[in-house]
Amino acid sequence: MAIKQATSSKLEIDIQFASAPIEDKVLTIASLAAIKKWVKASTHLSGLVTLRFVNAAEGKKLNFAFRNKDYATNVLTFPYELTKKTLTADIIFCLPVIQKEAREQAKTAQAHLAHLIIHGCLHAQGLDHESNAEASKMESKEIAILKSLGFRNPYAPV
Repeated sequence: MAIKQATSSKLEIDIQFASAPIEDKVLTIASLAAIKKWVKASTHLSGLVTLRFVNAAEGKKLNFAFRNKDYATNVLTFPYELTKKTLTADIIFCLPVIQKEAREQAKTAQAHLAHLIIHGCLHAQGLDHESNAEASKMESKEIAILKSLGFRNPYAPV
């Protein structure tokens, strides 16, 4: 099931759901308009960003196939094209993992999802957190974007 969202800029956002129950759960957390707003806040580039929301089985299968890790993870980012003006990427979100993490971290599912959408979009634009310096740069961008959207610092203690 796919819902295409064209935006006023040249960035196209394609939102996909692995199943109707996943779609229902995502849409109780955030509207399509909110999801689109979070993506647009994360990049000024044109192109296509596809967001796919999956269950734990699909998340685990993809994480194993592409990262050789035998568990479902919260977000997987697949950047295909990145230039000074354009971005093409697929970003996969495992909804059960996101919901579990939100509960464990005492965050709302909406705040955690917003953070992970921004996190995935920044990965698609070449940011990473493999070193302390990279992590600091990425986290500061996440914090600033989230603050501009009315969310608190996801790294601050609750």
